[in-house]
Amino acid sequence: MPDGRLQRLIGFQDEVRLAFEWDYSDDLDSAKSMESIFSQASPYGIESWSEKSRNLCLQKICEELQHCERVVIIGAAVEKQEIAELNLENTAVIAADGSVGAMIDYEFLTCVISDLDGGQHIDLAAEKSQRFVLHAHGDNLTKWQNIVENWSQLKTPPEIILSHQTNENMNGMYNFGGFTDGDRAVCFALWAGVKVKQIELIGFSTKKVGAWSGTTNQDRKMKKLSWMKKILTFLNLEKNIKH
Repeated sequence: MPDGRLQRLIGFQDEVRLAFEWDYSDDLDSAKSMESIFSQASPYGIESWSEKSRNLCLQKICEELQHCERVVIIGAAVEKQEIAELNLENTAVIAADGSVGAMIDYEFLTCVISDLDGGQHIDLAAEKSQRFVLHAHGDNLTKWQNIVENWSQLKTPPEIILSHQTNENMNGMYNFGGFTDGDRAVCFALWAGVKVKQIELIGFSTKKVGAWSGTTNQDRKMKKLSWMKKILTFLNLEKNIKH
């Protein structure tokens, strides 16, 4: 991704914090906690969660995305029928958090972008050893700690990549830009080398909270979706949003 565009996508995060009156230090605390825990040789006793293994996972995902003709990103307002009707030949799929629950199977799923609001849907994907880009922010510190602890007890824990939303450099973590899981999935794809013209969005809406969203404050969620639209508009992808 060009440096200028990445910086703008990261810059949206400062604007969002200001709009919601969120404290930057909360995002920083969550990110630093994740950085510290995952700096160990075998975080939670899982060798595949080491920084070396996470980098290999990221490399594999980038290669998959770059070698596909199309990348479909599914959001929380997706209908199962929409996915069933997709022609997924030479296509990679990225699921935004709980939207992974709308998938019939994981055959074409490259990864899940998640701040861990997706409940049973992300837990099932984790149990099936799907790959996750786990996101730390100020409002999910306890949640990600608890869920990652639970996932570490799985027979085959999922491969993971770590992301944050601060202006600091975090060892073994990345800021791909964006804000909601949906638009952050787009930012991740672009960061990985996918071109905007290769991206197709389904299940993105600014008019309703999707059925696959986790438990949330409805009014605040609608405000978050307006920021999603601003980010996707900046990327010339607003035509893919349901109105």
